[in-house]
Amino acid sequence: MIETKKIVEEIIKGMQERKAKKIVVVDMTNLEERACDYFVICEGSSNTQVMAIADEMEDYVRKSVREKPFAIAGRENAEWIAVDYGDIMAHVFLPESREFYDIEHLWEDAHLIEVPDLD
Repeated sequence: MIETKKIVEEIIKGMQERKAKKIVVVDMTNLEERACDYFVICEGSSNTQVMAIADEMEDYVRKSVREKPFAIAGRENAEWIAVDYGDIMAHVFLPESREFYDIEHLWEDAHLIEVPDLD
């Protein structure tokens, strides 16, 4: 099986390919009770961009490490698309949805890694 950190790296690359902003990796590996090992969270400026980021990320991961998601939710309205890779959940938000749900702060003891925007 592909190393989890490698999949996280490829998710980030796919997000960056479509100009995702404010990428944050929530590392929960040191927490006893957690939903998964990592959240990778980003945002797009429109529903169209949110969809494009999610699509590109999925393609990038499939081509680079041959992993397919177990499930994808949120494509209907593209305000928050969640892509489930088992130990990793990738989330693509519109800014207002991200602010409302604030999922990167659900586990206050998790380690947050901010990825600088490319531009």
